[in-house]
Amino acid sequence: MGLIQAERIMREDPAHARLPHDADYAHGAAFIDGRFCSVDTAAIPITDVGFLHADAAYDVVSASAGQLFRLPEHLARFEQSCAAFRLRNPYNERQTIAVLSRLVQLAGTREAYVWWCVTRGAMPDSGSERGNPSAYRNCFYAFVIPYLYIADDDTRNRGLDLRVSEQHIRIPEQAVDPTAKNFHWMDMKLSLFEARDRGADFSVLLDARGNLTECPGANLFLVRQGQLYTPDSGCLAGITRATVLELAAARGLPAHLTRLPASALREADEAFLTSTAGGIMPVNSVDGRQLGSGGPGPLTTQLHNDYWEKRWAGWHGTPVDYSAAQTTHTDLLIEARHHP
Repeated sequence: MGLIQAERIMREDPAHARLPHDADYAHGAAFIDGRFCSVDTAAIPITDVGFLHADAAYDVVSASAGQLFRLPEHLARFEQSCAAFRLRNPYNERQTIAVLSRLVQLAGTREAYVWWCVTRGAMPDSGSERGNPSAYRNCFYAFVIPYLYIADDDTRNRGLDLRVSEQHIRIPEQAVDPTAKNFHWMDMKLSLFEARDRGADFSVLLDARGNLTECPGANLFLVRQGQLYTPDSGCLAGITRATVLELAAARGLPAHLTRLPASALREADEAFLTSTAGGIMPVNSVDGRQLGSGGPGPLTTQLHNDYWEKRWAGWHGTPVDYSAAQTTHTDLLIEARHHP
C-alpha cells in the first residue's frame, strides 16, 4: 500500500478546485479588527502588543473539499488558549464562525488554511496600567489562504529527515503553557534553522530533562512493535494528534501518551509528525539513522490514508456555504460585541 498523493489530488481533482473569486482575493482574504480585506493589504497597528510582545493566542483550522475539519474542537481550544493568557475574544462563537466562513467564501478556497488570533491590543495610554488586563482592548485578526503543505507529496513519499536539537530546548511549561497556542516560537524556529544547517528537514525539541516534546508546529509520534507512542507533556494538544489517536483506536492500535527520551525516537520502527498544515507526515530518519526500511512505514501509511479518505468523506467536517461569496462589499463591516 502506498501513500495517497493528497497534494496532487487536492490540486487536480475538480472536487477540490478553487471557486471563482474576486481578483483582490487571489492570494487570500483577511479580517482586520472589524473589516474584511485582501490578505495583501492586511495590516495591524504597530503598537499592538501582539506584535510588540508576542502577546496573543491563535489557532488554525484547515478546509478540504469545502469542509472545515474539526472546527468545534479548534474553536474550543482557541477559547482555552485565550483564557490561559487572560485574553478575551471580542466575538462569540457564532460570530467567529461567521468571520472565518466569510473569509473562505471570499477566497473561493475549497482547500484552505484558516488562521485567526486575539491579541492584547494597543498599549494603554498610561504605562502604569500595562499590567492590568482590563486596560487593553483585545483585537481579533484572521486570514485565509490556499492550503499550505509543510511537507508536499515528494517529501512525504520519501519521509522527513529529522534532527534532535542539540542547541535549543523547548520553552519550559512553567514559563509558557505549550497547550495554549501562542506566538512564542523562537525556540522552535532556531531549532529548525539548526536542523536545516545540518542537512535535515525538520527539528525535534527536548525538554530540560532530555524528554521529547514536539517539532516546530507539529506533534510527534513513534511506532514500536505495532504500538503508538507520543509525548504526554511539553507539547500542544494538537487536533491532528487527537485525530490520530481516534484513527488508531478504530484500527485497534494501542497508543500511549507518556514521557519519551530521545533514544526512543532514534530506535523507533516508524515515526511521523502531525499538523493541520500537513496532516500526517512520515519520517525517514532521525539524526542520520534510517528508521525501519526507510520512508513511510506500514502503520504510518495506513493512518495517513485513513486520515484523508475519512476527511474527504465528510468525517468531522463543517461544510462551507459558498453561495454567499458574491455578496456586495457594503456588508463587510462586522461590529465587535463582547460576550455578556
